[in-house]
Amino acid sequence: MEEKIDIWLLGNTGLRNPNRIQEGFKAFVNSPYVGKLRGKENEIGFMRFLNEQGIIQNEVGKDVSGSHARKWRLMFSKNGFIYPKVKKRDGDQEELGTLDDITPFGRTFLKADTYPAVQECYLRALSIEQSAMPDKNSYFSPFRWILAIMLELEKRTGTSEITRIEFALWGHTTNPSYSVQEVVDNILDLRTRRKQAMAKHNFDRKEVAERGKHYDKKVDNFLDYSDMNMRYLRISGVLQRKGRGMIIAPTKHILAEKLAKSTSNNEPIMIQYKRLCEGAELPTDNVDIAKALLNDLMIYMKNRQILFDITDLPLNTAAEINIARHRLENVLSQTDEIQYAKEQCNQWQEIADYMELLIKGGGRHVYDEDNVIEVPKDETPVYLEWILWRAALAIDHMANKPYEVRGFKLDSDFLPVSVAGGGKGDLYCEFNDFIILTEVTMSTSSRQEAMEGEPVRRHVSDAILKYDKPVYGMFIAVKIDTNTAETFRHGIWYVRGDLKQRLDIVPLTLAQYRKYFMAMFRTGQANPEKLRELILLCETRRDILNAPRWKTYIDIAINEKINNMEQHKRLTKEKKNSIISPGTWVFSPIAGKGQVIAIEVSLPNYQTKVAKFPYLNGIPEELNIDSDGRKIYHNRFGEGIILACIIAFKNAIIPLSWNETIKIII
Repeated sequence: MEEKIDIWLLGNTGLRNPNRIQEGFKAFVNSPYVGKLRGKENEIGFMRFLNEQGIIQNEVGKDVSGSHARKWRLMFSKNGFIYPKVKKRDGDQEELGTLDDITPFGRTFLKADTYPAVQECYLRALSIEQSAMPDKNSYFSPFRWILAIMLELEKRTGTSEITRIEFALWGHTTNPSYSVQEVVDNILDLRTRRKQAMAKHNFDRKEVAERGKHYDKKVDNFLDYSDMNMRYLRISGVLQRKGRGMIIAPTKHILAEKLAKSTSNNEPIMIQYKRLCEGAELPTDNVDIAKALLNDLMIYMKNRQILFDITDLPLNTAAEINIARHRLENVLSQTDEIQYAKEQCNQWQEIADYMELLIKGGGRHVYDEDNVIEVPKDETPVYLEWILWRAALAIDHMANKPYEVRGFKLDSDFLPVSVAGGGKGDLYCEFNDFIILTEVTMSTSSRQEAMEGEPVRRHVSDAILKYDKPVYGMFIAVKIDTNTAETFRHGIWYVRGDLKQRLDIVPLTLAQYRKYFMAMFRTGQANPEKLRELILLCETRRDILNAPRWKTYIDIAINEKINNMEQHKRLTKEKKNSIISPGTWVFSPIAGKGQVIAIEVSLPNYQTKVAKFPYLNGIPEELNIDSDGRKIYHNRFGEGIILACIIAFKNAIIPLSWNETIKIII
């Protein structure tokens, strides 16, 4: 029988990021649409509600049918947060619960206030076997099925890694009606052939086309749905990103093994729905398995020399053991974040590329087949906070920890989950002598000032009262509304007792900040003092210019600072190139490679007026060389100047003038 491929979906194209679901669900719970998500009127109403709450960005006229609402409803029910629709042949709706009403598990999800707690909710939902098998008589869990494939890969190759193209062709296109061994055979065959292929992109395209012969929809879905499905799989916490693919998290290996033992069953779907809506059991609800997982994590952290202490916690029940594990996972996450922060100075070009995508309103930048960055168009606000956080980490020299700088949440791959909550600023960067508070927005309309003018000033004012060092504010947006600039130009705020404050807040477009950020790294001057210098320079004219002219001046000031930095780099390079160090290597087109072994010096007070000194292993004790690299001072004969360098080439020792030597330094 010919194979017929059906790609399973854990999410949907209208909600590709599972991290957005909790924010939307919290809004839903406080809406008039609980239990009322059916019918065109309710669907359109709920869609408008989500748009008003800022959960979705539905452009006028783009969706008038309420399809957004249906997509969110599907994700709420699929994860057990609201009661799903029960088909008549599967049972009675009342036996399960009121259609689209909040489930007990939905209440648990609402209380999940840490990222590990959110991950555990998704893990419970993903473990449910509720996806129909091809025979329509049994059900499977795509999550458990993928774990089984990855564990078989590990058994055969030593690693559980599955790449993006492997997942696209043999992951979400298969189910337990296939043999795990057969699927892994095909993956390893694909891997071998791809390794031998010269043009990987062409190879992938041909493989997708060949596999697409057994698929009756768009072949683009193979790769498009892969990214979404892998994102939903990773939110379990059991899998983590590896390149553009996935790997089993080393601290969750035991859990993966337990979950993969069962991938499908023949129980009625009503039983699965009940488990889903109550909150499915996990292997970690068992004391022995919970202990084994905790012990694995402790060994892993000890091997990495990460300090931890759980001696104050009871470990008698599975719940208590899991609380201890969550504490250690938090310590591990913070340790990994500190390491991630240290790497950002080497990622400045990628950071700038992300900024460019945000300026364009989202999109994708492809470096090569295996390296792609993307900003989803409906997630630009959180990506703006995230990339400016990364920019701050790249500049470095902060006194506070990277997780203390940000207010937004990160997933286990250090990608953003949600924007910072209200009541505080977006990014607090504390340096030794000052604070820089960065506020960001994707808003570009005339409403920008109304939305940002008051909270930004209040946050800066609060920071001034909190810290005993100067506080500077940077307001960064894709476009700065002139009314916003006018508010920050005055920078006035009154605190309790009518005490007047003059706040230092400079509005910058993202393009301006990007240009300055790149210049700092390009010229080797990436440090917080350069940011403070820019803020202070931009402020010098705010009292004598109106808002439009101040915006123009800020642009001029940025270009002026960049020119100064580039000029400083040139001068530094010229100065560096004008110094010939002892033993300097040179290259002559005629004589080849050579090394300075001595110098010839003009000394007016010396008997012969010219003297030679060894110059291979160091500067002679009797000489001091001036900062210009050429003037010298002899401790007996006074001032002099280097005339030439004696250079040992392979076949000759040749004196070359100082100027000639400078030109051929390697």
